[in-house]
Amino acid sequence: MRSNRALAVTATAALALSLGMAASSAAQPEANTRQSAPEVDSSYALVRLASEPLATNPRTAPAKGKKIGFANQSVKAERDRIRAEQAAFKDWLRVNAPQARVTKQFDVAVNAVGVQLNGTSLSTVRSAPGVTYAELQGVFTPLAHEDPDLELVDAFEGWTAVGGAAEAGKGVKVAIIDSGIDVTHPCFDDTGYPAVTPIGDAKYTNNKVIVSRTYGNKVAKNGFDGRDLNGHGTHVAGTVACNPHTTAVVDSTVIPYAPSGVAPAATLGSYNVFPGTAGSARSEDILEAMQDAYVDGFDVANMSLGGARNDGGGAFLLDNAVDNLDKANMVVAVAAGNEGPGYWTVHYPGAAPRALTAGASTVGHALVNTVTVAGTDYDVVVGDFGKLTEDITAPLAVAKDAASGHPLGLSLACNGSPLPDLTGKIAVIGRNVCTFQEKIDNVTAAGAVAAIVVNREDALLTMAGDQTGVVSVMVTKSDGAQIMEHDGQDATINANMLYKSIPEATNRMASFSSQGPTHGDLLIKPDVVAPGADVLSAQPAWACGTPPCWAIFGGTSMATPHLAGIAAVVRGDHPTWSAAEVRSAVVNTAKQGVLRDALTNLVTNDALKVGAGLADTDAAVASQVALDPVSVSFGAIASGSGRSVSKSVVLTNTSSTSISVDVAITNNPAAGVSYSVSGGAASLAAGASTTVTVTATSAKGAADDFYQAQLDVSVGGTVISHGMLFTIVGSGVAAPGQHQVPPGLS
Repeated sequence: MRSNRALAVTATAALALSLGMAASSAAQPEANTRQSAPEVDSSYALVRLASEPLATNPRTAPAKGKKIGFANQSVKAERDRIRAEQAAFKDWLRVNAPQARVTKQFDVAVNAVGVQLNGTSLSTVRSAPGVTYAELQGVFTPLAHEDPDLELVDAFEGWTAVGGAAEAGKGVKVAIIDSGIDVTHPCFDDTGYPAVTPIGDAKYTNNKVIVSRTYGNKVAKNGFDGRDLNGHGTHVAGTVACNPHTTAVVDSTVIPYAPSGVAPAATLGSYNVFPGTAGSARSEDILEAMQDAYVDGFDVANMSLGGARNDGGGAFLLDNAVDNLDKANMVVAVAAGNEGPGYWTVHYPGAAPRALTAGASTVGHALVNTVTVAGTDYDVVVGDFGKLTEDITAPLAVAKDAASGHPLGLSLACNGSPLPDLTGKIAVIGRNVCTFQEKIDNVTAAGAVAAIVVNREDALLTMAGDQTGVVSVMVTKSDGAQIMEHDGQDATINANMLYKSIPEATNRMASFSSQGPTHGDLLIKPDVVAPGADVLSAQPAWACGTPPCWAIFGGTSMATPHLAGIAAVVRGDHPTWSAAEVRSAVVNTAKQGVLRDALTNLVTNDALKVGAGLADTDAAVASQVALDPVSVSFGAIASGSGRSVSKSVVLTNTSSTSISVDVAITNNPAAGVSYSVSGGAASLAAGASTTVTVTATSAKGAADDFYQAQLDVSVGGTVISHGMLFTIVGSGVAAPGQHQVPPGLS
């Protein structure tokens, strides 16, 4: 069914969607057994003092099987002594860290106090007399089944900060410039929303989706209307603003959490630039939709679309439109594109300087089937060929070809590849060289009843096809090696689909996620990253046998609505902020040191891949300082020139109180280019701004390369915002020739 099948679209649409554990044909995530770091609240600490607590103090510890006798005089005396020790610590804070405040006191299990730091460093607290240990407080939540992608961007903490799900995005309008929205889906149930007068085609609106407009010169001729006949727009809209905790079932598989949009209280507008069977749109259609959305009073626009710049073509105007709407206070979130991995691959208009441009990372879950061999179940992803409607049991036939280049020596089943007689058998073949459809056509012709395609690496992906041929599934290389040992034995491909949580696959950059710098102006893009591989969201009612329908899709298209949703939450909590301030809040408070490279699986802060990091809803809502621009590119410096280039960054206090800010350069390159900043320290009243100057200086012997660093903004010694810095030295790293693709879905 549609929920676990890739969408078939034309190449010009640039729609690179992947499903299940899918990713592009480049390197896939491999297993990683590292545990993610626990969440912490950097504004609060727990501080342990020297004396033993009542539970372990020999004078107060209870006898076996008993409780502490709090009425006992010796216990009372010990409590008084501990309280005196804690009072002495409080006195020390008043003198040495007056902004810090004790919030809680403990004496039974631990002798400790809770401290609200208010800008005091942890090292200062640790230096107090009698302190034996201090740590930032962890953040713990009930182990409820919540959206895993929303957890990754701290959406639930952001909701708490603004007053709960019912307030997250309330009063904010988000335009979905896409393929339409199916308003009959429970994600968009308008119960409780105030009555409004719809704009456009009222048949496809309600009090949550308040606009339905359709674009394109063939709308009237082809009878196109506001319906979503693609599924892309409904999926995107669900990620932005699906009603909170909406029950989801995919192909009879109950999802063990209830999905929500990032900004569940926001209202939506459907601006359908890909109506009916239109897989692409012209610049004028997109420009018209952008303008209409602004005139209709929308605060945020989501554009999960893109195309490479055509020299002299309409992408320049799309860039200008994005920038100007941002200046006019509509945030425009745009997909970076699905041409990664590789530098210079960001699409337009995601390359616009003032676009909120999204890169994509992975979500650690999947919908999988299994194949049972010799009593062992192996996870598989079903490809887009024959439908798996019932279990298939047959003998395995391992097709070998030592010359194929496959790491396990399997036949690739391409035209001309050796294949044995596969009549009545499940073929085991390798992935490489030719299309999946060619492979499946060949094993079908050889008599196979099904096929197992073994990947070249330990990852799964959905195999795209044209829905013809035998049922075909993919397994990882490691699992394939074990399955091959049972050549000739019966295997069963199981029709029942399973939901699996895969924590170790979380927070890896999606291999398809496009990377900067941008052509021409050499900007850092994407700006920031959000979950975009394996995102569950809504689908139109036609997309499954028993609506409401859901599907897992992948693409920077799926990352972009996370950013649009975060922008809506921020805008709702800070309605007087400019679009640039909202955009900075989303970008410059991102989490660093958590995203892993698509190819190496190592943690990376490469700004051309991850921008400022992984978006953080809670931190964005709490942002105090806006940076303009959100990142700084110093362009290209000629080899051996020893030239310096300076750029200005405006810092604005967006909080309601006066703050003292300081700035510093971190992660300066060891050689080649050195970054410096002047005009940093400043006391800013609420709403006030200051300008700092950042300079990139190239050494005369600097090698041709990319050089990056980071501008940190601190309040009270704590870094609260950061902007990425980038310079190119030489011409040896110049952009390759550009790819000419008209704007389409990405």
